[in-house]
Amino acid sequence: MSTTDELLVALAAMVESEGSNQMTITVVVPGAVITGRLAPERAWRERVAQVLGAGSEPLQAFASLFAAPETGGGQKPTHLHLHRAKILQGSFGLPHTGGMYRVAIPEVSAWTVGDLGYSDE
Repeated sequence: MSTTDELLVALAAMVESEGSNQMTITVVVPGAVITGRLAPERAWRERVAQVLGAGSEPLQAFASLFAAPETGGGQKPTHLHLHRAKILQGSFGLPHTGGMYRVAIPEVSAWTVGDLGYSDE
């Protein structure tokens, strides 16, 4: 997007301030449609650190990068942090179990509250 969508920023800020991860959203970014739950950055980082820490030994070293405190410091959010997120491809979502995505707000060209349905059949 050429300009930042202030409504999307406000939505992300509310998720950050309330610490909730129940807001589902679908976003369109260059090359992908992603659907998932918005998460506060702190919670998103903790989960990524857990996954990396429980992974193979070479990945464990990267966990500390995500365990570091977020850099927002009360400023307007610059990114959306999605968990249980899937990239919609045709009639199914990837990965099947959902993943952790960080999306720059200025890259979002369209969005809707809620997740889009898809079929795994």
